[in-house]
Amino acid sequence: METIESQLINAKKARYSIASLSDNDRQEILIRLAKVIAGKSAEIITENLKDLQKMPDTDPKKDRLLLNEARILALAESLRDVAALPDPTNQLLSEQTMANGLFIQKKTVALGVVGVIYESRPNVTIDVAALCIRSGNVCLLRGGQDAYHTNLFLVSLIQEVLTSSGIDKNVVQQLPADRKYILDILKAEKYIDVIIPRGSNELIDFVRKNALVPVIETGAGVCHTYIETSAKLKEGAEIVFNAKVSRPSVCNALDTVLIDEAVADDFLQILSPLLATGKVEIFADERAFSILSKTNYPQLVLAAPEDFGREFLDYKCSVKIVKNIEEALAHISDFSSKHSEAIVTENAGSAERFLEEVDAAVVYLNASTRFTDGQVFGLGAEIGISTQKLHARGPFALEKLVTEKWIVRGDGQTRN
Repeated sequence: METIESQLINAKKARYSIASLSDNDRQEILIRLAKVIAGKSAEIITENLKDLQKMPDTDPKKDRLLLNEARILALAESLRDVAALPDPTNQLLSEQTMANGLFIQKKTVALGVVGVIYESRPNVTIDVAALCIRSGNVCLLRGGQDAYHTNLFLVSLIQEVLTSSGIDKNVVQQLPADRKYILDILKAEKYIDVIIPRGSNELIDFVRKNALVPVIETGAGVCHTYIETSAKLKEGAEIVFNAKVSRPSVCNALDTVLIDEAVADDFLQILSPLLATGKVEIFADERAFSILSKTNYPQLVLAAPEDFGREFLDYKCSVKIVKNIEEALAHISDFSSKHSEAIVTENAGSAERFLEEVDAAVVYLNASTRFTDGQVFGLGAEIGISTQKLHARGPFALEKLVTEKWIVRGDGQTRN
């Protein structure tokens, strides 16, 4: 515990360093960091290659690990985007003068020390650091072993910029990737104000069950797209294809297609050749299996019960035929992770019912679930997609990295 405790102590002390910065100071740090990241593209790629070489090409998570020149330049641009966002701290939420003369205000303040536990996505390192610096928070980053070399180098660049700006480098730290330290992080309520897990269901469940530090959940997505009877079928097939194939290893990718039985034959005739081009393995219920068998779909499996409610993170999806919207809504209620859910329909009543009744952070009408992203939603960047209901829900970004503080001014009042 000694090694990690020293990091935790340093993080708590670093709060004073970042708290002393003006809004403009924090913006300038991110602009400098963007320049450094863009200028160090070749070195970042070299370090990233060390991690990529450890992962087989067949692993769909390899795409999440990859940092190429285009992605690095996009990270630099996202830093500039975050710098340009309004300061979420020191926002006056309310004020009033009481009958006894007390002047009471409520304003937003930084959370403090934010710990983020995530898996093989090195872009998260930059996104989280940027959002925390911009909002006046200290951040402790615990990335996975898969991205160890990449994360280590990225954090060294961040710390160089902090140091050259006269700021305590411990405002951003990388915690050991060794799993033996996980419980020490989760139980460090003396030093860490909030823990944010970003990754698989297993990771989130472990953090939730073992943390003494308050937790904001992000990450796991079991996402459905429902093709209703009145849907434009070609458009619906293109939406499903995009949601599944454009980037299957991310949390907003489609996992299950629900299809009204009235259009199931016609829709699957359109969808199957599209998914075949993406080499998508389909886990189909009995009725969908029968239809797809007639199309000679190359990668077809009869679904087992556990294939519904499953986050695939791969070129795989499940398909179920439903009687009507009631059955579709019931299925989503049973199996959704409350991340992102979509309906494809031309029926206004069905559309509004779906958008109102589905309990998810983001609901879509005639669009791909792949749009669930902080940058797409105009938030600059995100820490993750929160699937819970307290504090933050949906894209969890700069605006939610604050809490509230009451300030009371008096001139000698005492309470009877």
